[in-house]
Amino acid sequence: MDTSGHARRPLIGILAVQGGVTEHQRTLDCLGVASRLVRRASHLENLDGLILPGGESTTMSKLLELGGLLDPLMRKINDGTPTFGTCAGMILLASDVRGTRPDAHCLSALDITVQRNAFGRQVDSFETDLDFDGIDDPVHAVFIRAPWVESVGPDTAVLARVPQGPHAGAVVAVRSGNGAGHVLATSFHPEVTDDSRVHDYFVSMVMESMV
Repeated sequence: MDTSGHARRPLIGILAVQGGVTEHQRTLDCLGVASRLVRRASHLENLDGLILPGGESTTMSKLLELGGLLDPLMRKINDGTPTFGTCAGMILLASDVRGTRPDAHCLSALDITVQRNAFGRQVDSFETDLDFDGIDDPVHAVFIRAPWVESVGPDTAVLARVPQGPHAGAVVAVRSGNGAGHVLATSFHPEVTDDSRVHDYFVSMVMESMV
C-alpha cells in the first residue's frame, strides 16, 4: 500500500529474449497493467510479476544463458515473484522436459513433467474451448506446436484439460501450490485471442502477493 492508502499499481515484466512478447504486452495494456520488457538482469528489479511467453524453448534457454539472465531469473521466481508461462514459457518453468535437447535449461519452478510439441507440428495446431478452474465461463484456447503436462507433483493443481477429441484429458493449464501458489502455466496462447481473462487471473495472483 502507498501512503494514501491505495493499492500500488503492479509492474509485470515480460521476458523479451525471443518469442511472442508483443501480444502479452498488448493484453496487459488492455487490462490497464504496466509492463516492462526484460532483456537483462537489471530489468528484473522491482517487478511484481513475470510473464514467460511462447516461442522456441531451447532457443530461449540458450539466450538466457548467454545473456547472463538464467540464474537471476531463477532466483527472482524462487523468491516468490508470481510468474506466468505460456507454451514455451510452460516448458521453461517445468522441472522435467521430454523431447528437448540435452543442453536445454529448466527453471524447475513447477513440479511437472512436460512433453514438447506433444500435439504435433505447426500443421496440427488447433483451437478448442476449455473449462478453466477459477474462471466462470469456458476459455477459448489456441494451441500452436504446444506441449502438454504428462504428470504433476502433489503440490501442483490442474486448472484445465482438453475436453474432447483425440487428446481428450490432456492437462494444459496448471498452478503451483494446489491453487494457491505463485506460478501459473498454460500450454495454449491466451495472448493471441481477445479474451483477457487468463491474464486477469494472473494479475489477481500478482495483486494478492502485493498485499
